[in-house]
Amino acid sequence: MEEARAYLRDGVLSHLEKLEAHARKLALKQEETQRQQENLVRLRARIQELRLQRDELQTKVNLQQVGLIRQEGATSSNVEPVQGTETGGQALLKWKVENVKAMLQAFHLTGISGKLTKQGICFCISTAYEGTYLDSYYLDLLIQQPVQIHHHSVPIFIPLEQIAKKYLQTDIKCFLAMLSDHLNAYAGRKYQADQLQDHFSAFLEGTLQRNSLHNVLFFNYDVETESKTFPFRAKLVYGNLTRSIPTEAIITCKAGDVSASLVEKTAAHSNLFRHTALHKAFDSFKRAAESLDQSTILDEGFNKTVLFFANTCPSRP
Repeated sequence: MEEARAYLRDGVLSHLEKLEAHARKLALKQEETQRQQENLVRLRARIQELRLQRDELQTKVNLQQVGLIRQEGATSSNVEPVQGTETGGQALLKWKVENVKAMLQAFHLTGISGKLTKQGICFCISTAYEGTYLDSYYLDLLIQQPVQIHHHSVPIFIPLEQIAKKYLQTDIKCFLAMLSDHLNAYAGRKYQADQLQDHFSAFLEGTLQRNSLHNVLFFNYDVETESKTFPFRAKLVYGNLTRSIPTEAIITCKAGDVSASLVEKTAAHSNLFRHTALHKAFDSFKRAAESLDQSTILDEGFNKTVLFFANTCPSRP
């Protein structure tokens, strides 16, 4: 009996020792994995740091090369300086072009693409709204000092000249991004107005009035509320030309007698227009009207059923 107990005790202890050894191995592996992950994070950070240093050094080298070209042009013969200066300017612009080409790889996903031409660079800015591709606009830049816009298809009401004056000579990346923001916002505003006219004209009373930039809209619309249809007048103002949502929505009810609940409804409409795309706001009106119609149909059906049973069932004596 004692031998059996001793054997059992030894077996349990041996099993415990194996479990402890296995636990130690797992702990060591976890520590090693954690150390490897920490090293990997440090290495990635170091790689990013070295890449930034490489880019900075490359920029400095390019600038020094441009400076040497200019110096050579200045110390040459009387005929040479002008040519040397032009060459230096061309080198500087070519260096800018190379930077722009690298930048376009990142810009491509935002709808901006470009290619070199004999005279400079041709950019294409594609616009989209909610995943729907809209119009594309082209911009030809001349490689000369200063950089000049040769041809473009940007609408006249887009402040291209102001954007170019502020960014074109100093930061082409910012110039393209700002121009793209203006074009996409304009395309988004126009798209919403078109959607309103094409799909929700039943709500409109008269025609939608809009200017070329689509940053001021006027329209009258009817919405059913409180079991009645009320006429509203709307003025939407897009104060920020790089956005497609209005900054101001002035809504008034044209009904003579306006209840407190209708005043609240008017304020709710104003808030909806300032935070929701125009056609989506009217889609919510449409769904609310359909829900109200469905509720009315159900009520009428219930009343008819009650009336039917009241007329057909014999009354109790």
